[in-house]
Amino acid sequence: MALTQKEYVDELKLEWKRLWRERVDDKVRAEGIAINDYSSLFIDKGTVIHATRDFKVLTFKDILKQHQVMNAERYIPPDPKVGGWTKFVKDNITKQSTKKRATAYLESKKEKPQIKKNTRGWLHI
Repeated sequence: MALTQKEYVDELKLEWKRLWRERVDDKVRAEGIAINDYSSLFIDKGTVIHATRDFKVLTFKDILKQHQVMNAERYIPPDPKVGGWTKFVKDNITKQSTKKRATAYLESKKEKPQIKKNTRGWLHI
């Protein structure tokens, strides 16, 4: 029984999360190393998966392309810096400048009380 594409991608995501959770952090060299073989992710035991210098970063999108998954972008949420709901909320909803709020504010017009004429009566305007 063949797995559907979505189920296959979900299994790859689980492997991906396990890879990052079970890594060894080498504090001297400032890099993360894979503990086990992850054949579905094309990563062998001892492979450097995170480093501070001279390193090609592993991306889940590249792994999906190596597995020839159709529309790999559909399974990966966009980076918040590029776009998506989070960026929309940050840019358009939460960051309302005070100038925008000040110009949008309309002061309610209060009815002024009737004017008195030297305390001897009311002026009729």
